[in-house]
Amino acid sequence: MRKLLISALIAGLPGVAMADAKGDEIAKLKAQLEALQAQMQQLQQAVNAATAAKAPDADDGNAELKQRVAGMEMKVDKLSTDASEGPIAGLSVTGYLDPTYLYNRSGKSAGFQFVNHNSGYAYTNSTFGDVYLDIKKTFGVGPMAPSAEISILPNRGSGNTLLDGGGTNNIINTAIINFPVSDTTQLVAGLMNSFGGYEVQQSNQMNTITHGLLYDFSDPGSYVGAGFNWAHGAWATKFMIANEQYRTSANSLNTNNGKSANNTPSVTGRFDYTWSSALDIGGSANVGRQSLVAHTDSSGNADKTYGYQGTSSNPYSNYYFAELDATYTMTDGVLNAELDYGRQKQAAWNGGDAVWYGFSLLAHQKWNSDWFGRMGATLRYDYLNDSKNGGGGGGIALSSGTNSVTGGNYAGVDSTNGFGISQACFNSSSVNGTDCAGATRQALTAALLFYPTDQLTLKMEVRHDWANRDVFLRNDGSYRKSNDIFAAQAVYSF
Repeated sequence: MRKLLISALIAGLPGVAMADAKGDEIAKLKAQLEALQAQMQQLQQAVNAATAAKAPDADDGNAELKQRVAGMEMKVDKLSTDASEGPIAGLSVTGYLDPTYLYNRSGKSAGFQFVNHNSGYAYTNSTFGDVYLDIKKTFGVGPMAPSAEISILPNRGSGNTLLDGGGTNNIINTAIINFPVSDTTQLVAGLMNSFGGYEVQQSNQMNTITHGLLYDFSDPGSYVGAGFNWAHGAWATKFMIANEQYRTSANSLNTNNGKSANNTPSVTGRFDYTWSSALDIGGSANVGRQSLVAHTDSSGNADKTYGYQGTSSNPYSNYYFAELDATYTMTDGVLNAELDYGRQKQAAWNGGDAVWYGFSLLAHQKWNSDWFGRMGATLRYDYLNDSKNGGGGGGIALSSGTNSVTGGNYAGVDSTNGFGISQACFNSSSVNGTDCAGATRQALTAALLFYPTDQLTLKMEVRHDWANRDVFLRNDGSYRKSNDIFAAQAVYSF
């Protein structure tokens, strides 16, 4: 009987539920359990030897061994309880570091970008070059266990670069509560990224360094709201009711007629259909009202004649967006495609409707090299048309400036990212450039990746961006139609 009890205890030790717990505390608990297991194996061998010898003092020896086993049982019970029910049970901490080197031809600038606390968001300075932490706590086990998950990007995340106008020193990137109500449906609430497109935010899941034009300037961003996820068979859907994008509360703007708040919720959803084990087809849509970027006149009042502000008493307008995307996954590669269309009322440069549309194609392939080991290559092409009514809308914000002819306050260009109207047209216009067309943008990106270890990925990228207008600002103050960048990145995941 003693042998059976001890054998059962030993056999049960490896099954202690610690799969989801990570970190130093879990490692310590696991090490202690393994040490106890080794000691108890030695004790079992001693019991077997004492029983076989049948010496006169065997009962006394076995009694001592039984006491030692009983003491170890108490230790094992406590460690097992801590691992399955303690404060670190169900806790997962993962993340990465991705220091990046980038050379920008137009700005003639070069240097490393890492934890740079600059709230500006651009395709040359988006979500890379930061520390990413994902902290998840699951309360229980199985598909019905609720969870809370927080991701932190202290410098390049949504909190600091985009939420509530950016520059708020908010280190939170996403924060999501997940509460399952069945094995197919979960209720969700909090701050989460939009459902649009095939691209992800995290550098350790990207096959390039920079994001594509659609991710940066067409697809919606982060939302604060509540909704549900549902999956059954080949179908999966997501649905959410939220504030307008990038707002942690109802936005409130001053107008000539007082203060106005945007209390209209945004509605967004996504579907995915798993056509086969390799092909996933998806799409998403967004409908709501969003804030217009208000330009001001010389007295500081909202200008209702030019720019985004359609009427000074109504600083919000209807917003519509839809996209389709597809992912084809191969053994050592992936193909991605996306098609976008968006519209926002009165959000264009000349006060008309902003309309943008485009597509993105990406191909990535991995192989084994005799010299470099495991490596990969990526090629991506992006097209984004933002020409209607001078451009603007979506994730495209056009800046103010001075017209050399009229002395007006509007330039109508995003000179860093290459959007807006031609400066030659602006300076020859007599109506602050409202008769000028916006830029059509394209980008070609090539990347080479190396995988020295499972945790470390090294990337090199060359990217050429161009437009049909002179909208890229050079360091000498002139404008040109294209720009080139070179970037290198090391991503270490943990």
